[in-house]
Amino acid sequence: MSTPTSLLAYNLLHMEIVKYETECVEKINNKKKEWLFKKNGEMEAFGTLRQEDPVINQLFTQGSVETRLEAIGFRIGQTICEKVAKDTNRLSSSLETMKFICRDFWSYVFSKQADNLKTNNQGIFVIFDNKFAFLINFSHGKQFVSKSGNFLALPSGIIRGALHSLNIKAVVTASTETLPAAKFQIHLQSS
Repeated sequence: MSTPTSLLAYNLLHMEIVKYETECVEKINNKKKEWLFKKNGEMEAFGTLRQEDPVINQLFTQGSVETRLEAIGFRIGQTICEKVAKDTNRLSSSLETMKFICRDFWSYVFSKQADNLKTNNQGIFVIFDNKFAFLINFSHGKQFVSKSGNFLALPSGIIRGALHSLNIKAVVTASTETLPAAKFQIHLQSS
């Protein structure tokens, strides 16, 4: 991903993945509604089918678009981090690990180092990227900020997967206030 052409191809692929997953979730939700409507009509006389029924809820539990994208990113992050970290010395602290993520891993995945890393020294880290590769092609404007959530789910998963491959369990949340800047908040889980 070191050339502008390959970065563009990577961004276009990312956009298509988000679009595909969004369409899949919409289809699944429509099928659920059709099935429930049909079954409600058939079973109404017996009073046995309710949406509050735990069996029905468990049957229809599916991930949201963000959950599905985060899971894809998790697998990608694990694989890439194993490749990038194979020649790295053992990382002895969470701060060293986060520095590795911001420098080496970030450069490999997003073609540049993260702009800033902050911590409260209590297991919470925040990574700032002022020109985040996955948001570079977005138009600048407040109306597009709200649409960026799905586009930050995959990179959040990539970061979480990378940390997992380094034996760190974490919760990663992403946000943006102005495009193309992104902020990733990482809460380390105690083992």
